[in-house]
Amino acid sequence: MRHFSYLRLWLVSVGLASGLAALAQQPAPRSTTPPPTTTRKPAVPAPAPGSVVRPATSAKPPTTPAAKPVPATGSKPATTTKPGATAPATTAKPAAAPGATPGPKPAPVRPAGPPLPPNLGSQDPNTRYRNGKTLLDQARYDLALTELEPLTAPARRFAKAPEAAYLYAVAASRAQRWAEAEQMLNLLRTEYAQWPGLPDALFLQGQVSFEQGDFDNALRVLAQLPPDRLVAERDNMKAAYLPRVKDKTAFQSLLRTYPQDAVLARAYADKLANGGWYQDADRAQLDQLIAQFQLDRARYTPRPRPARKASYNIGVLLPFEFDDPSWETRRKNQFVTDLYAGLRLAQDSLQREGRPVQLFAYDTGADTTQLKQLLALPELAGMDLIIGPVYKSGSKLVARWAQQRQIACVNPLSQDGTLVLDNAWHYLFEPSTTTQARQAAEFAFQRLGGPHTAVVLYEDTRDEAAFGQAYKQAYEALGGKVLQLRRLNSDVDESLAAGFAGLDLKTVGHLVVASDGKKAGPYTLSVLKAQDARLPLVTYASWLDNPRVSLGQLDAREVYFVHPKYLDKTNPGVQRFRQLYLQRQNLPPSVFAFTGFELLYYFGNVLHQHGAAFQQPLANSGPVSGALFQGIGYPGGAHDNQYVPLTKLERLEVEVLNPVGIR
Repeated sequence: MRHFSYLRLWLVSVGLASGLAALAQQPAPRSTTPPPTTTRKPAVPAPAPGSVVRPATSAKPPTTPAAKPVPATGSKPATTTKPGATAPATTAKPAAAPGATPGPKPAPVRPAGPPLPPNLGSQDPNTRYRNGKTLLDQARYDLALTELEPLTAPARRFAKAPEAAYLYAVAASRAQRWAEAEQMLNLLRTEYAQWPGLPDALFLQGQVSFEQGDFDNALRVLAQLPPDRLVAERDNMKAAYLPRVKDKTAFQSLLRTYPQDAVLARAYADKLANGGWYQDADRAQLDQLIAQFQLDRARYTPRPRPARKASYNIGVLLPFEFDDPSWETRRKNQFVTDLYAGLRLAQDSLQREGRPVQLFAYDTGADTTQLKQLLALPELAGMDLIIGPVYKSGSKLVARWAQQRQIACVNPLSQDGTLVLDNAWHYLFEPSTTTQARQAAEFAFQRLGGPHTAVVLYEDTRDEAAFGQAYKQAYEALGGKVLQLRRLNSDVDESLAAGFAGLDLKTVGHLVVASDGKKAGPYTLSVLKAQDARLPLVTYASWLDNPRVSLGQLDAREVYFVHPKYLDKTNPGVQRFRQLYLQRQNLPPSVFAFTGFELLYYFGNVLHQHGAAFQQPLANSGPVSGALFQGIGYPGGAHDNQYVPLTKLERLEVEVLNPVGIR
């Protein structure tokens, strides 16, 4: 059982942390506007009439890297501003010249890795079993599944069939193919109920159920473990996953079903005391949980709810990076300036509508050193909302800081759902990658004709892998079937060919290609043309900006784009914003300027409607019409925007097809 003990340790130390693990640093977004003709300094707004403020050059005192903020009023912003900064120089990519056509990306250099075991696909079951174990250790999970799957059938009468089934489930779990792992674990429990390693399988099935959001089944399975087996491990698992329950009613139902579960009780008490769920009606239940499970009353006593205010203070943490005035820095960091300019316009709009907010802008610099010094400033703890930072390392710091002080913070640009997985005080303004996949799958199942079958190809990155897995799970939960789920590297021609190899696309309901790669679009369209396949295609909106894909090619097919940043240029709000932005900045607005406006306008209204502790009211609401974008919504306790428009190119015009109703 040494091998299974090793796998169990991996599940505890790695599997539980998979939802919290850091992804790669988010690259600097590409600038969409030309460089300004004036010098801009967005962190220091123009003074209100009659007020006295520090000169613009003193926005960041030379004696300290933490810039002292200046509150922005609803007055007209300064006409001279200075762009901020973005990612550290080691990760940022210099922007291409306006109008330049990007060249092909070079194929990445990859290490060869350990050699494959011999005799793959052998007819000898013992050889296949050894190969499966080796491939699992090498993290070649797809190959491991292929080797192990034939050994698991009871009719095969293989002596190590239970072990093979368990190893198959482990490989599927590590590949985040949760449905396949669950199916194999069910077979293991049904056909091999006397296997001595069954507690390990129950423990793994608990994790698989948690990952699929089936919290009731996870707790039920873990309760079937022998009382003296894996006690600490299962408690650690529950403590890691139960904070992901986003619905208060669902959590209360779990408490009624498992009234003696101490970990469950602590998790719910923490949601009440520190997660923004507490209402006056919860006092009796919280007191009962504290007494029954001997919880620390000081830790689980809710802080007083902040009173509604006439005006709210909002801290803006962005990498303006005033210390580097070079043109190269200003150019690549244009998106920061645009984002802040959009925030300022939203502030003016809220002021005119009688819902004032005060902006306090801070320069976070190019790394987390300056950000840590900012978070030590006393005045930051007095903010009602924090906007930023934009990069992953800084976002994780601010998320922990905000959770400790119970101040809501919003990341304006990230689509990494792991940032908000277990933090009731952290929000993404963008829909996460998995939300985009789920909405696309619902749209495809409800709106696309033909058989409910799909082929899903995804780029060899963590974000696209998450998209592919989430799409398969959501589509099959609705009753569809994903016939093939394949990973590819669009920079390598051989990988592209292997991704489409053996596919008869004429017999498939629709095709999904989750890739921003420049080669993915042309190759996909060439395959469809070669097969004369007319099936619907679902892909990313970035294909619209790919110079290797013509509008004529897209218009000739039924192509749907996952387009979180869709803007209807006929919308009066979009037209008015563009007009005001041109007047103030002498530049057309980029998508980052639109984002800044929509973010502050939405959350500014939320603050005035519900106060600074708005988590539960937001969870009880549905998607609403955005001022510029198609919709915004955080229902059911979600902490990333749940609204994702899909667009279709038709007669060279983008037409919105709403998969989610908005109010």
